[in-house]
Amino acid sequence: MDASPDTDGRRRTELIEELYGLYGKGTLRMRLRFARKKYAWVTVTGGARAIKRGFDLLVALSALLLLSPLFLAVTAAIRLTDNGPVLYWQKRVGKWGREFPFPKFRSMVVNADTAKDAILDQSDHEESITFKMKKDPRITGIGRIIRKLSIDELPQLWCVLKGEMSLVGPRPPLPREVALYTLADRRRLDVTPGLTSIWAVSGRGDIPFDRQVELDLQYIESRSIATDLKILLKTIPAVLFGRGAY
Repeated sequence: MDASPDTDGRRRTELIEELYGLYGKGTLRMRLRFARKKYAWVTVTGGARAIKRGFDLLVALSALLLLSPLFLAVTAAIRLTDNGPVLYWQKRVGKWGREFPFPKFRSMVVNADTAKDAILDQSDHEESITFKMKKDPRITGIGRIIRKLSIDELPQLWCVLKGEMSLVGPRPPLPREVALYTLADRRRLDVTPGLTSIWAVSGRGDIPFDRQVELDLQYIESRSIATDLKILLKTIPAVLFGRGAY
């Protein structure tokens, strides 16, 4: 005997409900699996960031306290040699393009920015975004010493305490340099800039800009606490031997 239309309709309805039930269960399982992976990733990366930030705070605060006699000595030397300001402030570009005030012990004459325009064509980084000059006439006597040993960079420990910089990361560029960046170059701005970097321990000013970007991207793609520790340890001999510092 043939099934009635009502029976066929009910059966179709049951089949549809069964299919939707299976689909819903599958979707739920997929969502739960995705959620577990997502929150595991968030937990791991968030934990790594928290450890890195805690390490930055501990080292920066300790260094500021331990180096305070050196800071006083450099301050006195700068004031006694030309009686100008001790610190030189610039705007630098940090993570995601945010600008922040960037301090250095002043190692150049007071009108260094104005004088720079006259020597731009003498840069040792020819046809490059960055300006580097081995025998820069703007550098003072005391400035040459503190630049050689990277002492002029130490006030940036304050930026590390504020969270604008990290101990390790790509060095923060000038706004005028960022304006010339390609899209690929801008990947350097995906992370918090650092007091030292992978290329800073590999030759510093001797490293051309394209190679700097390449090394920074390698760091970004493989960064870890262990990598940061290695770079920090390599920073010590790089500073002592002064290779590429000018």
